[in-house]
Amino acid sequence: VQLQASGGGLVQTGGSLRLSCLASGRTFSIYPMGWFRQAPGKEREFVAAITRYGGTTDYGDSVKGRFRISRGNANTVYLQMNSLKPEDTAVYYCATGWGNSANDYDNWGQGTLVTVSS
Repeated sequence: VQLQASGGGLVQTGGSLRLSCLASGRTFSIYPMGWFRQAPGKEREFVAAITRYGGTTDYGDSVKGRFRISRGNANTVYLQMNSLKPEDTAVYYCATGWGNSANDYDNWGQGTLVTVSS
């Protein structure tokens, strides 16, 4: 399966963005999926994850209450980001898997850059 993240951009502090992750290829199987982010000079950080049918979600502590992960259909996952802060600036990646460690994920897509200006 191939994943493509999109929706990043430049936004002011307090603004919102919605990221999309589209899966293609072997998509007859529904995967649990997650979002990670990586800022310059920092390790990849867990952001959010959602189970196969969307019944369970999990969030990193730094985004709880501000970000929401959801599934559009079997092939699409969204990340709604509200109340954005400069420290949310990073490249955001989607991948298939479940857990809060990058080692639990496969099929990493190309990232999308989110820049939050102060």
